[in-house]
Amino acid sequence: FVIKTINKISPAGLARFGGDKYTITPSEENPEIAHAIMLRSHKMQDSDVPLTTRAIARCGAGTNNCNVPRMTELGVPVFNTPGANANAVKELVLCGLFMASRGVYEGAAHMKQLHEEGTAHERIEKDKALFGGRELEGKTLGVVGLGAIGAAVAHSAIALGMDVVGYDPALSVEGALRLPGSDMAMADLEELCSKADYVSLHAPYIKDVTHHLLSAELIGKLKPDASILNFARGELVDEAALAARYDAGGGGRYICDFAVGPELWPRPNVVSIPHLGASTEEAEENAASMAADTIQLFLETGTIRDSVNFPACALPPRMESVNRVCVVTENKPGMLGELMSVFGEGGLNILQQVNMSRGDIAYNVIDL
Repeated sequence: FVIKTINKISPAGLARFGGDKYTITPSEENPEIAHAIMLRSHKMQDSDVPLTTRAIARCGAGTNNCNVPRMTELGVPVFNTPGANANAVKELVLCGLFMASRGVYEGAAHMKQLHEEGTAHERIEKDKALFGGRELEGKTLGVVGLGAIGAAVAHSAIALGMDVVGYDPALSVEGALRLPGSDMAMADLEELCSKADYVSLHAPYIKDVTHHLLSAELIGKLKPDASILNFARGELVDEAALAARYDAGGGGRYICDFAVGPELWPRPNVVSIPHLGASTEEAEENAASMAADTIQLFLETGTIRDSVNFPACALPPRMESVNRVCVVTENKPGMLGELMSVFGEGGLNILQQVNMSRGDIAYNVIDL
């Protein structure tokens, strides 16, 4: 199998493609052949996907850069690595909490200026009053989105002595089991915004669903000095409404992990970080390793896990004498029967098979 890499992929992940079965090749080498593609933040074009492509793995959680609808049309599963960067992002969110509550960021910038002026030693005690803050203990954190990152943030906030209120309409049973239980309250978005001293966003961006999830109406429900932490996607926040809040004298800070629009920059309330959430050695290794394992499992057994467009699907390991076939069809009545008849007409006996569907497609794993 040829594995094509786009962006710099951690060597720890690529090392998991052991033996003679796999060849790793950068995107610019032999671009016409690839059985699977691994990437990070590169925005994929159709030209990046050779006709030989069977799978795409994003080393990270978001797949907005992978043109998932087009890949589904082509019958190509897109995989991600949920939870691989959870600890890295959680730690940066905690950093954001401290930046929002204490004047560290502004104070450090001020001290740099004083040092350049040669007055740091004389001014330090006098000027520290400009950057007073407040403690996190006893304050309320609203966590919007309770996946791996949101759950980790909730646990750490509770350990800091904060009260935590959560919101996630798509919370699964598995996700609920990751939460702090009785130490954490749940609320709707309006109630969460009205109660929280800090709101931390961890929801996925889905156009027409979570676009401007933190809307002008909800921003209007925030406490006068509430701060917002956005380490998910910029489009979750109505930046024009947030700018209007600051123009009207609203306090609090907006700490985010990406660039902001001209309405918000430059403002003293806004701290823009260059997308560092998952930029740790450990997170990159975790994501690349998870992606490599998922690709190998799919290419060698047909198993689907952690896909954003295909259903989870698996058959037990096959014997060497058995041929395994994986088929993608439209998800409509009669398709499975048509597929089975093809094998029957060819005199092929089906030893075991599984059929799962998701949206407009069905996925079949068949042992003959």
